[in-house]
Amino acid sequence: MLKKTIMSLLLSSMVLFVGCSNEEKTQSVNDIVSTNEYVLTGLDNKQYIVKKEADAFILKGAEGKVVLFDIFATWCPPCRGAATHLTSLQQKYKDELIVIGITIENNIENSKLLDFRKDYNANYPLVNSKENRRLADTIVGELKLGQRYPIPVMALYKDGKYIKHFIGSIEEELVESEIKLALGK
Repeated sequence: MLKKTIMSLLLSSMVLFVGCSNEEKTQSVNDIVSTNEYVLTGLDNKQYIVKKEADAFILKGAEGKVVLFDIFATWCPPCRGAATHLTSLQQKYKDELIVIGITIENNIENSKLLDFRKDYNANYPLVNSKENRRLADTIVGELKLGQRYPIPVMALYKDGKYIKHFIGSIEEELVESEIKLALGK
């Protein structure tokens, strides 16, 4: 009986001391948001919220539009080449298409992304936040491209539903034909 009492006291003490801490815990917006939601921040500080539901990736406010997630890096030659084509497509289908450039580079300065935009005519939203890599890895995971995937990866969705993806250097016309199909043109 004495043994059970001592064990109970010991266990209670451990729980009490583990629960007490002087460390202050801070939460960011992304810690509070569920793990199936991604809050991305554009270079203009605009926030883009992407929600994963089953195998769908839904961009808030993009109902009825085609969303093209461009997973890229500023140092990647095919990514640089794709930027001008993506800008052209964004301009042609401005009311029906949203291109979002998701850099996979951790801790990249916004100034480098601004230089990329200027040097390679990437005139569409480029996002730079802690959530970039997590979203890119999740999209690529759904596409079954492996953990060490090639870039650029361009994934097309409409109303969150997967349409098609492209890897590497792709002709603008191929991407455009898939956008037209998704839009019923």
